[in-house]
Amino acid sequence: MSQALHQARLMTVIEGPHLSEKSTILADKHNQVVLRVRKDANKADIKKAVELLFEVKVDGVTVVNVSGKIKRHGQTSGRRVSWKKAYVTLAEGSQLDFLGVE
Repeated sequence: MSQALHQARLMTVIEGPHLSEKSTILADKHNQVVLRVRKDANKADIKKAVELLFEVKVDGVTVVNVSGKIKRHGQTSGRRVSWKKAYVTLAEGSQLDFLGVE
């Protein structure tokens, strides 16, 4: 894979932040960020993508596959889509702020 194609793929690895009560606690106490990522992304790709896009130093990445819930509406049942979540530990002194709150 050429360098340009690899960088273009890295730009699409991160789908967005996952904002929840747990993710804000992790950001405050443990300097971790929770991101929603592509299902085919691995830890190395996620680390490179975060360092490339946000210009921060990453210490570690933990990945969790989240299975979609089964939902019913009357007799019709369906399933929400499964997705992948990454817990990214930032190096000391690095910080990401998605909400823009000071």
